[in-house]
Amino acid sequence: MNKTCHLLLFGSLTLPGLLSAQTAVDIPSRERVVELDPIQIIGSPDRIEALPGSAAYIDVGEIRSQGYDNIDQVIRRVPGVYFRTEDGFGLFPNISFRGIGSMRTSSLTVMEDGILSAPAPYANPAAYYTPTTGRMHGLEILKGSSQIQYGPHTTAGVINYLSTPVPRERTTYTRASYGGNHDIRFHGYTGESVETRHGTFGYLVEFYHRSNDGFKKIDGIGATPRSHDTGFTNNEPMVKLFWEPDTAVPQRIEFKLGRTDRDADETYLGLTEDDFQRDPFRRYASTMFDRIETEQTRTYLRHLIEPTPDNRLVTTGYYNEFNRAWYKLHDVNAQDGEGNINLSEALAGVNDGRPLGVLRGDRNGTIRVRNNNRGYASYGLESVFDQRFEALGADHTLQIGVRLHEDYEDRFQNQDTYDVFANDRIALANAGAPGSQDNRKGTARSIALHVKDTIEWDQWSVSPGIRYEHIRYRNNNRRTGVTNSASLDVYAPGIGATYRHTDHLSFFGGVFRGISTPSPTAVINGLKEESSLGFETGVRYNNRNGFQTEAVLFLTEFSDLIVPDNIGGTGTGAAENAGDARSMGLELSAGFDPGVANDWGFRMPNRVAFTYTDARIRGDAAAGTGSGAAVESIFAGARDGNRLPYVPEYQLSAGTGLEIDRWGAYLDAFFVGSTYADASNTRQQQRPDGTPDARFGKNDSYILFDVSVHYRLTESAKLIAGVQNLLNEEYIASRLPHGPRPGHPRFAHVGLEMTF
Repeated sequence: MNKTCHLLLFGSLTLPGLLSAQTAVDIPSRERVVELDPIQIIGSPDRIEALPGSAAYIDVGEIRSQGYDNIDQVIRRVPGVYFRTEDGFGLFPNISFRGIGSMRTSSLTVMEDGILSAPAPYANPAAYYTPTTGRMHGLEILKGSSQIQYGPHTTAGVINYLSTPVPRERTTYTRASYGGNHDIRFHGYTGESVETRHGTFGYLVEFYHRSNDGFKKIDGIGATPRSHDTGFTNNEPMVKLFWEPDTAVPQRIEFKLGRTDRDADETYLGLTEDDFQRDPFRRYASTMFDRIETEQTRTYLRHLIEPTPDNRLVTTGYYNEFNRAWYKLHDVNAQDGEGNINLSEALAGVNDGRPLGVLRGDRNGTIRVRNNNRGYASYGLESVFDQRFEALGADHTLQIGVRLHEDYEDRFQNQDTYDVFANDRIALANAGAPGSQDNRKGTARSIALHVKDTIEWDQWSVSPGIRYEHIRYRNNNRRTGVTNSASLDVYAPGIGATYRHTDHLSFFGGVFRGISTPSPTAVINGLKEESSLGFETGVRYNNRNGFQTEAVLFLTEFSDLIVPDNIGGTGTGAAENAGDARSMGLELSAGFDPGVANDWGFRMPNRVAFTYTDARIRGDAAAGTGSGAAVESIFAGARDGNRLPYVPEYQLSAGTGLEIDRWGAYLDAFFVGSTYADASNTRQQQRPDGTPDARFGKNDSYILFDVSVHYRLTESAKLIAGVQNLLNEEYIASRLPHGPRPGHPRFAHVGLEMTF
């Protein structure tokens, strides 16, 4: 879209509000104005009971109780949700639902305030950016029933981050804390809503900051200048505005503008098994230049109108831009005639450990450092119309949605070569010209339609619907001058139902088809969309007196499973269809507060979430070495019945707390079972063809404990403190991208929170 298109788009959104505001001259009564809530996909924990599928709502109190800023730490309390920690901070999350692949969260639809938030959800959905959890007001998670309304990636589900809403009354909030490794956090906002003769105006101004030195240390080498720090700095300002005009028809115009600037000293390189056992928080000298800088801007203009109490129209124009340059170690050359060696092979000891010696700085050689310089943009226009009516003895809520969307990924990459002199220094040998390593742009344009009808009669609620997307892809390789295009049509029908047996007990279930779309290059090369057929059935119970529980059985059949074929590999990085898979299991969750139930005068919240998952490959796909994927893929060697990588069989999360007078204390525990790091289910650091590879192997189970306390000084101020990973558990959190990587060690923090 050019600037003219943008002006027309935003003008079309504001015009209805301006025309209605003109009508307000003749109809000045504010009694007819109805407050319209900001758009959410669930709305509140109470609304989950009416959904025909499994869902979770995590409110701001749950996020702040342990001082979490890492999405991995927050979502682990939800059954059926898995994550693979990569950096220990949650900067690059790898999240999955119900057995689907976790690679860069690329199989989920990730949103903020209902707007797609991945850098390029169609062209390249990999989550090198994710909204910062620490500044959020809540999280909404939908699994089985999300396939119809939210896309394009619906085989797993949706996560919707809820940013801070504009307060109805004047409110100022600040939270500041200091923790280990010089961790500094600040979150503050102020806002209010003001009634005038022209309607209600509201504003919010917010700022979030976090910085630290990191928990890893880089080896020194001679006199080469470098920083030992491996942390990051994150700054996020945001402003929100809304206007609810004093008109005959209730409506709301809302605008948001936010930005994220991040600088992180992060690497793809892990450690050898032996070095990990000695010191899991070590980094080799060859990673001293590794650093990622990102800039993300997000904005939307939304118009919401309710012409009658029975219908509502929400129209949103949005624009997100993301730029990142990750300058990171790519491969190594020991100058022994073997050429450039993949990092995962070097860590596993290929060529008698000579390349590993170069990585450590103990041997002469060369390293290549690649500047993965990429720009992304995502923009579009979406309208959703809801109509309530009665027909054939039932109440209907019909929803029709349409979205016009475009996004792109623009690569302009180069690669530099450094000489490594054993125990002396690392020096630049050759600087690659900008764009010489990769210079291409992939674009996706889509039109998405969905229709869903919620039919209610007696104790039943049934929700049939369908989602359809037409996507046009274009890939322009500027190095070769070749431009290719292709198109894809996908659909996702489904039906869910809820039966309310009593006011306390209800049953639900559904059948849904899910889809996950490939990137432009993959589609042009003939890759099929991933599809799934998901079944779930469950029961909910809530006695309205401090106890609630939910149990869900799920089964998902995946076809043409899309997997990144060579995360940490040596190839092109294109995705593959790795055949079929099946995931089935049980999700249990419960919460009980005996203090509320027995009217003890204090709260004692308890919760538990358990997941059992059996996620396995179905059949032997015929590709590469007959193993189901290219020879260097972590899916190489996948055979019928093998477990899917990074999906634990058992996962348990539990928490308890005590809130009495001015005090509050909370203890959370999390257990994750052992997982395979590859689909061949080997325990060795070796590919099926015998090549040493540090990405392959098995990750042991681990258990973590977090504790926090607070003391309320006044009505508006309280002291906060906490310790995460209380027992300082050392564990392999991931073997991707290159070799064993640790989770975050023990971390303590103290701070002050104020609201006035």
